[in-house]
Amino acid sequence: MKLRGAGVIAAAMALVLVSTGVYFGYRQVSRPGCAGEAKLTVAAAAEIAPAIEEAAKSWVDGGAQADGVCVKVEVAAQESVDVAAVVAGKHGVAIAGVGLANGTATMPDVWVPDSSTWLLRLQGKASGFAPSNGKSIARSPVVIAMPEPVAQQIGWPQKKLGWQDLLGQLTTGTAIRPGIVEPTRDAAGLSGLLALGAQAGTLGAQAQAAQTAVLRALAAGKSALRQDLLARFPRSNDPASIAQALSAAPMSEEDVVQYNSDKPPIPLAALYLEPAPISLDYPYAVMPGTDPIKAKAAEGLFRVLTTADFKNQLGAQHLRGADGTWGDGFEAPAGAPSPAGTPQVTASGDTGGSAAGGFDPAVVEATLNTWTAVTLPARMLAVIDISGTMGGKVNGGPTRMQLTQQAATRGLGLFSDDWAVGLWVFSSNLGGGKDYKELVPIQPVSSGRSKLVTQLGAIQPKKGGDTGLYDTILAAYKNVQSGWQSGRVNSIVMLTDGIGNDDPDGGIDHPGLLNELKKIKDEKKPVQLIIIGLGDEVNRGPLDQITKITGGGVFVAKDPAKIGDIFLQAISLRPTTPR
Repeated sequence: MKLRGAGVIAAAMALVLVSTGVYFGYRQVSRPGCAGEAKLTVAAAAEIAPAIEEAAKSWVDGGAQADGVCVKVEVAAQESVDVAAVVAGKHGVAIAGVGLANGTATMPDVWVPDSSTWLLRLQGKASGFAPSNGKSIARSPVVIAMPEPVAQQIGWPQKKLGWQDLLGQLTTGTAIRPGIVEPTRDAAGLSGLLALGAQAGTLGAQAQAAQTAVLRALAAGKSALRQDLLARFPRSNDPASIAQALSAAPMSEEDVVQYNSDKPPIPLAALYLEPAPISLDYPYAVMPGTDPIKAKAAEGLFRVLTTADFKNQLGAQHLRGADGTWGDGFEAPAGAPSPAGTPQVTASGDTGGSAAGGFDPAVVEATLNTWTAVTLPARMLAVIDISGTMGGKVNGGPTRMQLTQQAATRGLGLFSDDWAVGLWVFSSNLGGGKDYKELVPIQPVSSGRSKLVTQLGAIQPKKGGDTGLYDTILAAYKNVQSGWQSGRVNSIVMLTDGIGNDDPDGGIDHPGLLNELKKIKDEKKPVQLIIIGLGDEVNRGPLDQITKITGGGVFVAKDPAKIGDIFLQAISLRPTTPR
C-alpha cells in the first residue's frame, strides 16, 4: 500500500532525501535570459507533493524566472501537523494537540497543507501569522470510509445515507466499530468530528448525550496516525474478522482511493453524506516574510498549479482539481459525485446549520476542547469555592454557585468511566481547623459517578464564609501527589470567585505557599494546578506565580455565565501526553 509520506523518485532529476521528507530540486544547466538564482522552497502535504514536483519540473525546465532571476524549486513532502508545529513555535503560540516541532520540518517559502483549517487555527492564535494567496489548488472530499460489506448492510450503494443514519449506528447500535485519526492533528479527522458534532447538536434535549456518546465511540477507536487507522480495516473475508475490525472512519476520498488501489481483500466504500463535511482544500500559502523575488517566483508557480495539465497530474495522485472535478487518471469511488466537496474554508461566525457549516474558530476550539476532555485519561480533584459571595446572582439570574455546579456537572457528564475524580469544597472554618472539606475522595468515575453528581448538586454557599485559598491549594496538592498515578494526567481544578486569599484565621501566606510547593514538587510525579477565577475582580498575579511552580494555568471567566466554556478550555490544555 502506498501511504502518505512516501516519495516519488524522478530518475532524471536531482533528488535530495532529508529524514522525513523528500525534496525535489530542478536547475537549468544553462538558461538564457536570466541571471542569478532564487531558490523557492515548498512544503506540501505528502499526497500532493508529487503533483507539485512534476509541475515545477516542467516549469523550471521551460525557463522559469522571476524578474530576470533564474528560479529553482525544492518541494518537501511534509505532514501538515509538522509544519504547523514549526509555525506555532516561531510565533510562540500553542495549538491544541500539535505539540513542539519535531526538528525535521522547517519554515518554507510556500506551504501547501492539506486543509485551510491549519491556516485558520494558527491565525486564531498567532495574530502575526498572515500568509498571502491562500487559494485552493486541489480538493479531496471528506467521506465516511467503510468496508464494503458493512456499508452494504446499512443500504449502500442503493440507499442515500445521511448523518442521522450514522449517528443512530454510533450511539445506539453495536454493529459499527468507528475510528478516527486524532482530530487535533489530522484535518480529515477534525472535519468528520465537526460534522458529527453538528448533527448531534440538532437533537434538542438529547444533543449533549448524543454528542458525548459520539465522542466516546470515536475515542475508543482513535489512532494517532493515519497509517495505523488504515491498518485496522479488515484484511480478510472472514465474517469474524470483519466484525472485529474497524468499520467506519472519517477520511479523505484520496485515502479511500489510494487504499483500494492496492487491491485489499475487502475494499472500502466512500460514503458521501450530506451536508458534506469540510473538504481538504490544499491552500497555496506564501509565508509572511518571503523576500520579493521569491514571492514573484511563488506567483509564477501558482499560475502553473491552476492549469488543466496540473489537474491531470492531481488525478494521478487521487486528488480532484480545486473546483471539485477530476482530471485524467482519477479513479472515482463508486457513487462519487462530480463536482464534489465544500467550497474553500474561510473563517466565519455562522455555522449555517449544516454539517460543514462555515469554519467558526470558536466552534472548532470548543469541539476540540470537548474532545480532549473526553479522550485524555485523568485523575482529577475538583475543588469548589463555597464562600459567601458564591451565592451572589449573575445579571439577576442564577447564582455563581449554580453556574459553577452546572459547568462541573456538564464536565462530569463528559468524563468516561476510566477517569478518577474527587470533590472538595473550601471556604473558611469548615471543621477540624480546616478551610476545606472532602465530599468525595478521588475514585473511579465508573463506581463514583452517582455520588459525585449527588454531592455536587447539594453544595451550598456558606453564609459569611471567607476564602481560605492558600491552605486549600497546599492541602489539595499534597492529596493528589500522595496518590499520584502514572499514565494519567494528575491534576487539581479549582473554581473560585475570590480575589485572592481571605482567611480570617491566618494560615499560610503567599510566600510561604510558594516555598512549600517548591519543596514538595516532584518532577517525576507532576501535578497540574488549574485555577478558574470567576468575575472581573480576580487578581491573577499571585495565582500565576503559583501555577508557574506547579504547572497548569489560571483561567478567568470575567462573565461567570461563560464558566462552562472556560472549564472545558482549561481541561483541554492539560499535557497531551500523560507522564
